[in-house]
Formats: sequence, C-alpha cells, structure tokens
Amino acid sequence: MFAEDFMEPNIHRNPLPPVSRREALHRIGAGMGSLGLAGMLQQAGAKDGPSSSPLAPKAPHFAPKAKHVIQLFMPGGPSQVDTFDYKPQIARHAGQRPKIVDRKTLRNTKNGLMPSPFGFKQYGQTGKWVSDIFPHTGQCADDICFIHSMHTNIPEHAGAMMMFNLGHLQPSRPSLGSWLCYGLGTENQELPGLVAMSPRAQPRGKSAHWGNSFLPGAYSGVYANIASMKPDAILGDLKNPHLSRTEQRQQANLLAQLNHLDLARQEQDQKLESSIQAMEMAFRMQFTVPDVFDTSRESAATQELYGKSEFAKGCLIARRLVERGVRMVQLSHSISGYDIAWDTGHGDIKGGHAHLARECDQGIAGLIQDLKLRGLLDETLVIWGGEFGRAPTSEGQKGRDHDHYGFTVWMAGGGVKPGFTYGATDEFGCSAVHNRVHVHDLHATILHLMGLDHEKLTYRYSGRDYRLTDVHGHVIQDIIA
Repeated sequence: MFAEDFMEPNIHRNPLPPVSRREALHRIGAGMGSLGLAGMLQQAGAKDGPSSSPLAPKAPHFAPKAKHVIQLFMPGGPSQVDTFDYKPQIARHAGQRPKIVDRKTLRNTKNGLMPSPFGFKQYGQTGKWVSDIFPHTGQCADDICFIHSMHTNIPEHAGAMMMFNLGHLQPSRPSLGSWLCYGLGTENQELPGLVAMSPRAQPRGKSAHWGNSFLPGAYSGVYANIASMKPDAILGDLKNPHLSRTEQRQQANLLAQLNHLDLARQEQDQKLESSIQAMEMAFRMQFTVPDVFDTSRESAATQELYGKSEFAKGCLIARRLVERGVRMVQLSHSISGYDIAWDTGHGDIKGGHAHLARECDQGIAGLIQDLKLRGLLDETLVIWGGEFGRAPTSEGQKGRDHDHYGFTVWMAGGGVKPGFTYGATDEFGCSAVHNRVHVHDLHATILHLMGLDHEKLTYRYSGRDYRLTDVHGHVIQDIIA
C-alpha cells in the first residue's frame, strides 16, 4: 500500500465498490481471497457467508477411503537398509562392490558394501523385519503398509524434496496439501486446511512445501514452529493483547478493504493474495490455536504414550488437528535446527540415524496407536518417508551417499492394506526392481485414497491445465484395502 491510497476521498464512506452476490463468489473462486469475505457478501445481500468460503467442504470425485492426511516427513534421506528394508546379503558381501551397485549416486563413491551397524528383528504376525532403532514403530508393523520400491528423479535434496511434496523439481507448483484443500476444502473453518509443523527448522525450501503457488491463496498452508510447545507462542504475533476481539475484527476488515483495492489494481498478485488469506485465517485462529496446540490438556497416559521429544509432541498435535477437521498435517523432522536432519548419514550412519530415530520412534508409534484407539486411523492416512534413500555402499568409513534409485516409504490407516509389503529393491537394497513406484504414483494413490481422481483434479493457469501428477502417475491398486 502507498500513502496516497489512504487519501482517496471516498475510502471511509465506501471503500469497496458494490458487487453482486455472483461477482463476490466469482472473485473468491478466482482467488480474490476470503479476507473481508463477510463484508463483500453483506454488500451483495448474502446471509450465508460461512458456507461460501473457498475452504468449505467439497464433495470428492468418489467415495473416499480417508478424510485426513498426516505426513511424517523425514528430510535428508533416511537410509532404507538401516531402517525398514532388511538386506542380509550386504553383510555377506561386505567390502565388495558388485556390478549392480557399481554406479554413480551423487558423489560417485568407489567404496564397497557397508553392512548396517544395526540389528533387525521380526515384528507382528507378518514377521516384518525392522531395524533396532525403530522398536516402537516395529510394534505397529501389522498396521503398516511398506513400499520398498520407491524411486525419484534426482539425488539432490532441494529438488527431490520439491518432487516429494509438490510433484515437481522446482518450487513453482502447489503442494500436495494445497491440492487436497483445493479439491476437498476442510471441515473446520476456524483452522487452516493445511498445517505444516517442525521443531526449530523448516525443511529446505520452506514455505514451498505447504504453499499454494498459482492456486488461490485460501489453499495455502500455515506453518507452526513447535519447539517451544507454548500454545500462545506457536504462531508468532497471533494475538494483539491491546485490542478486543471486536476491535481486531474492525482493524482486519479495514486492512482487507485497503488490500483489496491494491489487489484490484494489480489484477492478480499471488503473494498479496496469500497474505490476505493468511491475515484472515490468523484472526480466526487466535482463539482456536492455543486450545488445539495445548497438549497439557491430554491425559497423563496419552502423553506417556507419545513420549517427551519435540517430534513426539508434534505427533500428538497432529492427532488433535485432524480430530478437529484439518485436512492435512505435515510434520517435518529436524534436529538441533538442521533442516535436512537425516543427511547426517553422510558421515555417521550409526550415530546420526540412531539419534534421529530415537527422537521420533515413540511418537510415531504413539500416533498410530492413538488414532487406532480413537477410531480415527481408518479415516486418517499416515505417511512416513524422506525425499530419497541412501546407497548400501560406504562413503568414507561410516556414512552413505544419497541414492534416488530405490528407497522406502510406508503408510498406515486411510484405506491401505495393513501388514502389507509392496515392491522390492535388489538383494543389496540399491535399486527398486519389482513393482517400481515413482513419486507421481504415490501422489496419485494418496489422492485416490482421499476420493480424488488425480487426472481430474486440475487447475487452469497460464493457458494450460495443471495437476499434482503433471502428465504422469498411476494409482497403486494393490496396496488399497
């Protein structure tokens, strides 16, 4: 805004030009934003403003298996052969470099196969082999659907993370959560449809992972730093202690009117539009967020179930959010402020992976068990995984290099087969060789479980129709219960 905008003679008398109800709704659908929505609809004679919100629940393409998504994102590349993809042949050929592993990953390391420093045990009726660093998650093996044949485009963090969360190598596309909100809306108008969280450090690329890009601003996510665990401090500057709720509403409406004038002049400004949406959501959230993020309201037994780590608290908050109707929660793992935590695997798989697993293992298992106890697991799709995996060969003496040719992702609840394993890597865990699954296929499957056809969920922008899976993607029918 510029100073002259405040000097227009009619700004206090009639800051918004008259609009019809149809025009008001058209602007909203086209991305004009919802801040000042009530005022616009009031001008148009509407009395049902809340039902016209762009985030109002929408009918899916077909009956969904799931209603909510909780993504447990592990940025940095967890090693599949040290977590969930048991490969005893590595130990039998330790130090050797068979032909199938003799290829370039990222740094073209020339060392031989490195056995996992961790033991593996079988869990559940399925007898699933799980690393000793995930004993709590192992106890949930019969509830988990493992995909061992994932692959992606590049072994570089930033691009691969974008591919995993946006379906594209560059931060120029809407996020998975943004697409879900666009297609389905959300069930709680006092909270965002998409909430992204992490302790201390945002994943590399930051807001792109929960952003709306060219989708209307209403479908952008909101980020919360959960390190402090103080409900009133989860989102910075959420409350104004000097103004009443009525005064804050008046202030927000005035700011909305001014921003809409500016937005009308610019026709369409995605950043301004997203800011408008964020301010309106912030006003609504200030009275809801402290309650949702206050884990002290949970019983001692529930808090003990999850554990005391920062990530565990994030898992508990994720359950509280989906319980209140939030469409998707993205919880990213970070440690000591490092945004690609699992990349510690370069220098020290044993120490780094053990530490990271210890910080998240109990919380993950607690989340699955708690959702199950509350009858929420069937309607909530839990997804665990990073942007790629790691080579079974050694980098130096203790680490592993990036590898995008084969890695593991698992899902639980939300319509996937429990206690099921799909796909496989070769005998050394190097490359996906059986029932290979690209990230586009994973996205197509997630949308399908949510009742959306990935080929029909499109948005027209800059002269073409876009979708999360671009021109790719196939639903993995074999993992659907």
